[in-house]
Amino acid sequence: MGPKKQNKGKKGPSTNNGSKVEEDIDALLAQVNLEDKKNQKKVDTVKEAGNSYLDEINKLDPIDIQFAGKEYPVGEICEYLPGKDESNTLNRMTSEEKRALDNDYSEMHKNFRRAAESHRQTRKYVKSWIKPGMKMQDICERLEAHSRRMINEKGLEAGLAFPTGCSLNDCAAHYTPNGGDPTVLQYGDVCKIDYGVHVDGRIIDCAFTVHFDPKFDVLVEAVKEATNAGIKEAGIDVRLCDIGKTIEEVMSSHEVELDGKTHVVKPIRNLCGHSIGQYRIHAGNSVPIVKGGPQTKMLENEVYAIETFGSINGKGMIHEDMECSHYMKNFDLAQQHIPLKLAKSKELLNVINKNFGTLAFCRRWLDRVGQTRYLMGLKELCDKGIVDPYPPLCDVRGSFTAQWEHTLLLRPTCKEVVSRGEDY
Repeated sequence: MGPKKQNKGKKGPSTNNGSKVEEDIDALLAQVNLEDKKNQKKVDTVKEAGNSYLDEINKLDPIDIQFAGKEYPVGEICEYLPGKDESNTLNRMTSEEKRALDNDYSEMHKNFRRAAESHRQTRKYVKSWIKPGMKMQDICERLEAHSRRMINEKGLEAGLAFPTGCSLNDCAAHYTPNGGDPTVLQYGDVCKIDYGVHVDGRIIDCAFTVHFDPKFDVLVEAVKEATNAGIKEAGIDVRLCDIGKTIEEVMSSHEVELDGKTHVVKPIRNLCGHSIGQYRIHAGNSVPIVKGGPQTKMLENEVYAIETFGSINGKGMIHEDMECSHYMKNFDLAQQHIPLKLAKSKELLNVINKNFGTLAFCRRWLDRVGQTRYLMGLKELCDKGIVDPYPPLCDVRGSFTAQWEHTLLLRPTCKEVVSRGEDY
């Protein structure tokens, strides 16, 4: 047997088997290299498409830069209604004593107004591009990116106050997509966009409804009118039950024709507005949207979210349904030490304390700060009562729900609808 032929292109002698192995390796490396280039190109394309709006957002000035003098736009100023504040309603606007009290809270009011202006600019931005065919997760993440920029997010000093709600149709509240949720916004959907921002824990809680099919115009307008009626009724020394009665009367006066049937717009009886505290979205008082609520009176310097929910083709009652996405630390247990078994639970609690404190958060936000395999830890925190889950709240399938909401400051001199804008 004569000498082996040398493999062209390679140095030194070689056997046939060695040559074949080297050829196979070279071919494999070339194929891997080609696949890597293809995959990287795909990643770069997706990254470029996904981040295109981030480049646009990052060029915008945050609210505290836009208003360098820290004099932020004041909300809608309303006088308290006569007869709703015993004997001194009419002179609250001119009383020197009340003006002095008002000035004592000026820094707090500025924080609310900065957050409110952030909310206004973000919702204007969202309304410019939201449309059918978009994934709900993409809508939320784009909205939140803009909101973070506008508020100039800085740890717990300023940032998002709770996850972006984008509840659809029969789902009235507390739905935001978890990571990987494929849900897409459709032409026939009624979508409630509910998001909050804060400065120093002074929370703006404000919501609006997006729809594309004009057959839902009356539903959406009825709920908006009811919210505005509740805002008008609200004030110092006003009983919460009176606000609920007014809201129900206005909302129930509207009828919607849907698929040949006429439906009265029903207030969702077991949803309501609420008082707001510092770093506490639900501070204790509930504002009903039907008659028969509590006799509790609103007080000077309290802050309220007046929100109403209406439903057609449903029961006007919600129940918990679908996969949970919203969570929040139990405010009353926030300072207590409760022993935990799982190391992951302790790690997760530290992450929650650092990033969210007593503000609400969602699983997407845990993903965003680098948490993985946290569901067992989250379950233990919920089981121990340290964290409360807030599942989506839904009327019956086939119903449609709408929502509108504003934040009010019950100032000593006047009522300020701080989140009011030109849009609503």
